[in-house]
Amino acid sequence: MSAPIRVGIGYDSHRFVAGHGVVLGGVLIPATVRCTGHSDADPACHALTDALLGAAGLGDIGEMFPDTAAENKDRDSIEMLRLAVARVRAAGWAPVQCDLTVIAETPKVGAHRPAIRERLGEALGIPASEVMIKGKTNEGMGFIGRGEGIACMAVATLARLTP
Repeated sequence: MSAPIRVGIGYDSHRFVAGHGVVLGGVLIPATVRCTGHSDADPACHALTDALLGAAGLGDIGEMFPDTAAENKDRDSIEMLRLAVARVRAAGWAPVQCDLTVIAETPKVGAHRPAIRERLGEALGIPASEVMIKGKTNEGMGFIGRGEGIACMAVATLARLTP
């Protein structure tokens, strides 16, 4: 018998290109860059989706939403997260809490934290108070420190649904 609680870890990173802003947790943060990727390239949603799927033992975001599938081109990552939550619930689990760390020199997360927590909480079906998002820099080191991209780590806690 498996434990009544499970924890999953997710990670995602994206390169920056010139653009109109970075989407984090479904919120557009104004910036002179944007993330590039097959979908809308939201690293917070992608890391969180992986954390949820991993905790439930349901694979990863690449299996559920392959970048070889035309329907995933420019797909809204909040929609992907909602679909992953539905799959997790169908497997008998429910998200109860998550914690994300965004690593980037820019954009800064702080002023957008409440909106991101709300968007992610809505997608997960949990209160925003159970969603935490933090911003960190890479102290000028590596691709992140040079301002070439962004990364996000996520931890998600699931509880077994009672029949």
